[in-house]
Amino acid sequence: MSGQSGKRQTLRHRQIEIEGLSIHAVEGGGSGRPAVLFLHGWPESWAAFEQILLGLAPDRHVVAVDLPGIGDSRNPPPSGDKRTLAKAVRGVIEALGLHDVTLVGHDVGGMIAYACLRICPDALRRAVIMNVAIPAVAPWSEVKGNPHIWHFAFHAIPGLPEKLVAGRQAPYFDYFFETIAARPDAVSPNARKTYAEAYSRPEALRCGFEWYRAFAQDEKDNQRDHGRPVELPVLYLRGEKDPGLELDRYADGLRQAGLRDVTGRIIAGSGHFAPDEQPEAVVAALRDFICAGRDEFGGTSRKYLPANLQA
Repeated sequence: MSGQSGKRQTLRHRQIEIEGLSIHAVEGGGSGRPAVLFLHGWPESWAAFEQILLGLAPDRHVVAVDLPGIGDSRNPPPSGDKRTLAKAVRGVIEALGLHDVTLVGHDVGGMIAYACLRICPDALRRAVIMNVAIPAVAPWSEVKGNPHIWHFAFHAIPGLPEKLVAGRQAPYFDYFFETIAARPDAVSPNARKTYAEAYSRPEALRCGFEWYRAFAQDEKDNQRDHGRPVELPVLYLRGEKDPGLELDRYADGLRQAGLRDVTGRIIAGSGHFAPDEQPEAVVAALRDFICAGRDEFGGTSRKYLPANLQA
């Protein structure tokens, strides 16, 4: 990890009260610096970004949160739809006084980042979407129809996943770490234990499944804004071995949806869980993007970086 000094970076934990939600936030770096805010996916917690926070903390204000209802973020949100969750993200930005915000979302967190681009672009400077397809944005229909993505439908069944997974979070989550990570050993036993604990409360497990049950609403929300332009720079990151389609299919889908300035980039040697599998490469990609985002590239769309330019 790169840094400005040899000093050991430390992370600070706090709770943020936002409209009936108690959001657990973990911060590093100086509070007056440009901010990078991280949103985890399923079945993760803020801890998916711990190494990345430490890598960026020397010269940024870095923040990762447990999504509403997960881990130490108590009180479930009123809905699992991504625009409702995006409103909570905006509340975090305002409560912490974050500025020059780079919003980074992995998996479901990437869906929330996309929702933030739609409902509160004024709160952001740029955004990063990682390892995910966006509801109603190409190639969503192909992804949703892939029989290997069986868990989308299973998680959306009311009540049933909770009954079958409760008390078995660790082995159930392990299935995904072993199946769609290129380096399953990179998701360490300690990380797996942390993630399972984040969903150990019945309401937390239900919140995670509610994200999937809200996909139909997410599709409606995103379709309504399809084609409406977003000028902010957006980086789409995907693991080299993440199951799914070619990276440019996802980046082009975002452009077709109205995002005017999209860059795609591959994370070499990574599957779906890039923050755990290749944290240093993710840090390098974020540093490159943040520096480029200072109006050096302008507002034109760009194709993805080829493999020989990977971090």
